[in-house]
Amino acid sequence: MSAGVGRAAVIGSGAWGTTFACLLAEAGTPTVVWARRSEIASEINAGTNERYVPGCRLHPEVSATTDIRRAVEGAGLVVVAVPSQSARQVLGPLRGALAQDALAVSLMKGVETGTGLRMSEVLAEVLEVPARRVAVVSGPNLADEIAARQPTATVVAARDEQVAARVAALCATPAFRPYTNTDVLGVELSGAVKNVIALAVGAAAGCGFGDNSKATIITRGLVEITRLGLALGARPETFAGLAGMGDLVATCSSPLSRNQTFGRRLGEGMSVEEAAAASRGVAEGARSARAVLDLATAHGVEMPITAGIVAVVEGAATVTQINDALLARPRKAEGVHAQPLDGSRGPGGTGGAPPWGPVTG
Repeated sequence: MSAGVGRAAVIGSGAWGTTFACLLAEAGTPTVVWARRSEIASEINAGTNERYVPGCRLHPEVSATTDIRRAVEGAGLVVVAVPSQSARQVLGPLRGALAQDALAVSLMKGVETGTGLRMSEVLAEVLEVPARRVAVVSGPNLADEIAARQPTATVVAARDEQVAARVAALCATPAFRPYTNTDVLGVELSGAVKNVIALAVGAAAGCGFGDNSKATIITRGLVEITRLGLALGARPETFAGLAGMGDLVATCSSPLSRNQTFGRRLGEGMSVEEAAAASRGVAEGARSARAVLDLATAHGVEMPITAGIVAVVEGAATVTQINDALLARPRKAEGVHAQPLDGSRGPGGTGGAPPWGPVTG
């Protein structure tokens, strides 16, 4: 299968969309970026995007337009990098517009509210592209560092190994190394849930807690991601890789992470609205937390950290209350499938569960 696609389109002019467009161009594929706002498109055409990629000169083979159908016209690769909860609305005008053999790629990390669909499933449905031609890019990919050409690895996942290899070839550069994977489910769930865990880590930092607390949340957060993934049929090794542990550590540890920063502001006492107003972009964890928890509940999976973040985001509890509830949960053996040591039922059991739902586990 040849890697060439003629040209590419990136739907979304934020930090990651713009940066990925530059990767594609550097790897040899001219790329058109769709921007919602004309001033952003004009600036990209002039070679910069200071709002989202400050201080970086864009690749000369990257251009922009505000006409979304024009952006994808003739493109053999269509990459989507918009907020996950906006994807269906943004992509609506493109239904049936892609070339017959075009590949679709999701850079998004979330679960759609109301449907429980992963972003690759949303792309396949809305763009009317067969699932085998949809790929996902996920990993420890902080856009600011990639734009500065710092060494980075990622995962390109697709059902069809040849599709994954083709997309990987199209974005590989001397500083950006893609690995391939066919576990699309595991890769996407890792990307979606790690944003929620990063909110919790940020909230702990905002409360003044140190590295022990943050390491505890990261480690137990990985357990939550793995539980959900295994329940849905993902492969366990995915969660120990770049898209799992790698992305979780980067997002939870870096001040460049919007989710970690958003959570820190909550821990410092800001309201959800105040934290959102202070953010440069969308904190996907805040928008997808409820969808992730609903998905877990539907499959009988306990996710106490996620439940706590949902409670905070929805105004049902404070960060302090959630911290106290998590520390008071029944003791248990460590492990993905461990049960409480006192023999209680754990999640869903009786005995004083807080009003925002069970957070034992």
